Amino acid sequence: RPDKRNALSLDMWHEIGSCFNELSSTPDCRSIVLSGNGKIFCAGIDLGAFLQIMPKQSDPAHKSLYLFDVVRQLQDSFTSLERCKKPVIAAIHSACVGGGVDLVTAADIRLISADAYFQVKEVDIGIVADVGTIQRLPKIMGNQSAVSEMCLTGRKVPAAEAISLGMASQVHDDRDSLIAAALDLAGSIASKSPVAVQGTKSNLVYSRNHSVEEGLERVALWNASMLLGGDPVAAVTGANEFEDPA
Repeated sequence: RPDKRNALSLDMWHEIGSCFNELSSTPDCRSIVLSGNGKIFCAGIDLGAFLQIMPKQSDPAHKSLYLFDVVRQLQDSFTSLERCKKPVIAAIHSACVGGGVDLVTAADIRLISADAYFQVKEVDIGIVADVGTIQRLPKIMGNQSAVSEMCLTGRKVPAAEAISLGMASQVHDDRDSLIAAALDLAGSIASKSPVAVQGTKSNLVYSRNHSVEEGLERVALWNASMLLGGDPVAAVTGANEFEDPA
C-alpha cells in the first residue's frame, strides 16, 4: 500500500500471515525478501484498522475477551515470519514505525538503507507495543537499556545507531542498492541445501528461546535424522573435489 505509506490495514495484516504460511510449504521457495514499495517501508498500523478492532460489546469482560483474541490473531500473523521454514530477509528503507518494527523483528535477517530509521511509537498513542517488539527486540539487540529507552520514549533510531545496536547487519546507500543486496543474499542462501538451511533456521529460533543444553540436545536429534540424507554426502564430496585455482 505505497499510497498509504504501507500502513497496516487489517486485510494486509492477515494477508501477511497467509502469505508466509503458504511460502513456508512451497517447495520452489527457498528464501524470502520482505520489502516495502514507495517512499517508506512501513508507517505502522492504519488508524482505521485501529478503530476497527475496538470492541462493540457492552460488558467489560466480553470486551476484554474479544480484544485478547484479536491481539493474539495479529501476533500470530507476524509470528508466521519466524515460523516460516524459509529464511526471511527484511529490506528496510526510510521509516519503519510501530507495527513495522514488530514485523521486522520476526525476520531472520535485517538489511537497511542509509536513510532508514526505527521508531517504537506505540507509547505516543497510549498503548503498549503488543505484536512482538517488546519480546523480540531485547534478544536481537542484547541491550535491555537501549530497548527500554526506545520503547518508553518513542524516539527515532537512525541507521547508524541501529547498526551499532545490532538491529541490522548491513547498511546500503539507498533503496535500490538495498534491494539488490537483499536479493543477492537471498540467492546465496537459496543455492544451499534446503535441508541444511531450514534446519539451521529452525535450530537458531529454538535455541534463542531455550537453554544451551536444550538447544544442543535438539540439534543432536535433528542431525541424527538429517545426516542420513544425501545432501551432506554430496556437499562433502564436492568440497573434497574442489581445487583452489590459486
